[in-house]
Amino acid sequence: MQTHLFGQTGLSVTPIGLGLAALGRPGYINLGHADDLGRRYDPAAMQTHAHTVLDAAFAAGVRYFDAARSYGRAEEFLGSWLASRQIPPGAVTVGSKWGYVYTAGWQVDAPVHEVKEHSLEVLRRQFAESTAHLAPYLRLYQIHSATLESGVLANQAVIAELALYRERGLHIGLSLSGPQQARTLARAMAVTVDGRPLFTAVQATWNLLEPSAGAALQAAHAAGMGVIVKEALANGRLTARNDDPSFATRRSMLENAAAELRTTVDALALAAVLQQPWAGVVLSGAATAAHLQSNVGALVLDLSPELQTRLAALAEEPAAYWSQRSRLSWT
Repeated sequence: MQTHLFGQTGLSVTPIGLGLAALGRPGYINLGHADDLGRRYDPAAMQTHAHTVLDAAFAAGVRYFDAARSYGRAEEFLGSWLASRQIPPGAVTVGSKWGYVYTAGWQVDAPVHEVKEHSLEVLRRQFAESTAHLAPYLRLYQIHSATLESGVLANQAVIAELALYRERGLHIGLSLSGPQQARTLARAMAVTVDGRPLFTAVQATWNLLEPSAGAALQAAHAAGMGVIVKEALANGRLTARNDDPSFATRRSMLENAAAELRTTVDALALAAVLQQPWAGVVLSGAATAAHLQSNVGALVLDLSPELQTRLAALAEEPAAYWSQRSRLSWT
């Protein structure tokens, strides 16, 4: 896996990165998550498991790693892995996020798993926590799930604080969520401090079921921003695990296309994202080494224009997609 420059940030990344949303906490909304963890939720066991997947990712050539304060102990697991493997800071690029507080208390069946708060107080506290676990590897710090409704892009105290972090050498980005990703990104691109855009990176959902942010991400790329794609497998809906009867026809289409290319459904779905010219990093959300190895099979696939057209028929209306996502169970 070859590294390349990430937008105009000067950071070096690989086309596939590893996100730790499914590795840092007992509960997550990916299909089959409990089975991936073997239902072993002891923190020490989960750290060992996370290290195994991180080892597999590094062996496969992955050099970009993504975490967040709300991913349970993801930053702690990532930081301990980097230290124990004695990986030089310049050998990898690490991004993390602030703005959600983990509230599940290490329980799978918690009534609330995370709470969003984009306040200055939370930013300062979580930045200190992130740097404690990840310095000197942390290079990109992002607002977690910025939306117009949260008001974070108009919060001048938060913007000024993020600008201070930029002056200390961090790149500042934001992740997006919901059917208004494009509008939020347009607003973020207009935020400047001292005559320069504050945000140099964006992390957004784009997949075969929800491609609506594509034009906005292309515009961000053209403006020099680095683009990270999350949820490329739609939390497992674009894998062989999706046995929802209402998805049967589309699953058959995916399986037939994967068979044509002698690959897996997950690799096919990831390849569709990798072929977007604006995608700087596509995150694997793998929670096992086997799934990681299947995911990186996307790197050798070349989807024909005819196949891409066929796959485009899988797209859902954004509101329907996000409504379905909100109903996924934490397991």
